[in-house]
Amino acid sequence: MMTSGETISVGQYLAARLVQCGGSHAFGIPGDFTLSLLDEMLSDPGLTWIGSSNELNAAYAADGFARVGRTIASVVTTYGVGELSAINGIAGAFAEDVPVISIVGMPATGALGSGALLHHSLLDGDHEHFVRAFREVTAAQAVLTVETATAEIDRVLTIALTSSKPVYLGVPTDVAVARVSAAGLAEPIRARGSEPGALAAFERALAQRFAGETAVTVLAGPRIHRRGVEGRVAALADLPGVRIASQVGSKAVIDEDHPASLGTYMGAITQTERARRAVDEAALLVMVGTVVSDFTTGFFTQAFDPTAAVELALDHARIGYAVYPEVRLDDALEVLARVTAAAGFSAAEAIDVPDLAAPAPADDDAPLDHAVFWHELQGWLPRETTVVAEAGTSFYGALDLRLPERSDLLGQPVWSSIGYTIPAMLGAGLARRDRRPVLIIGDGAAQLTVQELGQVFHHLLAPVILLIDNAGYTVERMIQSPEAVYQDIVPWNWRLIPAALGGARVRVLEATTAGELRSALDDAASAPEDAVFVRVQLPRDDAPRLLVELTRRLATRPTESVKELA
Repeated sequence: MMTSGETISVGQYLAARLVQCGGSHAFGIPGDFTLSLLDEMLSDPGLTWIGSSNELNAAYAADGFARVGRTIASVVTTYGVGELSAINGIAGAFAEDVPVISIVGMPATGALGSGALLHHSLLDGDHEHFVRAFREVTAAQAVLTVETATAEIDRVLTIALTSSKPVYLGVPTDVAVARVSAAGLAEPIRARGSEPGALAAFERALAQRFAGETAVTVLAGPRIHRRGVEGRVAALADLPGVRIASQVGSKAVIDEDHPASLGTYMGAITQTERARRAVDEAALLVMVGTVVSDFTTGFFTQAFDPTAAVELALDHARIGYAVYPEVRLDDALEVLARVTAAAGFSAAEAIDVPDLAAPAPADDDAPLDHAVFWHELQGWLPRETTVVAEAGTSFYGALDLRLPERSDLLGQPVWSSIGYTIPAMLGAGLARRDRRPVLIIGDGAAQLTVQELGQVFHHLLAPVILLIDNAGYTVERMIQSPEAVYQDIVPWNWRLIPAALGGARVRVLEATTAGELRSALDDAASAPEDAVFVRVQLPRDDAPRLLVELTRRLATRPTESVKELA
């Protein structure tokens, strides 16, 4: 217990705040401008350091940790070369509302102020280039001084928690070790709550909007996960008159076998016409944590009018054109539950969503294709699984799966940066050691970030990794120029990769037929404590059902629209 007069270093204060906010893991790579900062931060026993293979992987891993852990995570990089290597991952976190704390070890305050011509700089004396770059992809920024350090740390972290966006903290080497008062740590940092008057006004208006209605359709989006309110959405599903569709970033937010579930909504390519119409033609549509972008709407083929709907966003609520600022998503969901329960709706008719990953079983010696692969995976997936699907064929295929009970789909549908999922799987596995990740990734994407498997094996995680070897960028071939040389990748000997990256005890398997895939999945199920790496060989030009359907529909649209798929 710290006394009011006790002092600690700025680095220790920052670490304590991160741990208080749930950020128990810091990912990154050391550099000369971070060494003193890391020494101070890691003196806090509550903070665990995960040394990544590169800064981009560190940012992806922090993103995965924060998403699955429903918390914050930090990435620590050095000035200039390190932070710029991580900025793509931070931008993805910004696009998809993930509170990653970008912490940058900077040159000493005197050197920054004097414009010293330092290594890692552009040698023009301007040391704010990179802070300005991060202003475009973070919700708040601060370069700390001794006088402002504790207040600025608290301010920036509060914004991260409230906005669910990444933030930036620059820590000069001399500031990292400077002593400051520890008194502020007695008051935990929390996300800002709703404004009571606005919340009350919203509840009154929502009750009026529900009057005379007979049912409500909820479109549940990925921002639900950013507030960790999945349980409240699931409770809504048990109320009479409620049906719930999920977006691609929130698949299985409720049990997909629940009578109220409409499955995954993607505009014109929603799994069934009845499910699509239940959203597009809803007399009362409530959008909860939704994202209205190209991919989440089936490339803008939605027929509902967002401006006419009720919307519960992260930081405001809206009924038609009436906006209620400072009404937070978690509070708004409580209001929605009360108003729905009071409305006295009758039970809604269930709409069956078929299992689209279930063709007829293939013979053991049948060569693998996407239809067989996803069918076998559907039948094998255990409960309480984090399915991690890479952008491209893997994610499009995973969307047709009916996920088992209490499972999640982790992907990056908005930013869609290939290679994201291997480091994100590391973060997800560390955040939820009680869940065994199942990663599906193509060979092209894997070549970008595969070295992070070294950390996965080092930390004794036991994922099932399904490496789709289809000789290059199949998703790009589906869009344009399938024979172009840029669609090819250098073939690797994938069997040697796990051992080369430290996974001496990883089970390495091959699957070229339906029988071999079944055997590999059975092997993985029989050894839940072991990491399993399966090279799954699929035809170069084969693709999942949904990707084929998307490209077919988009082929009738302007060329610019087709290219949006990439």
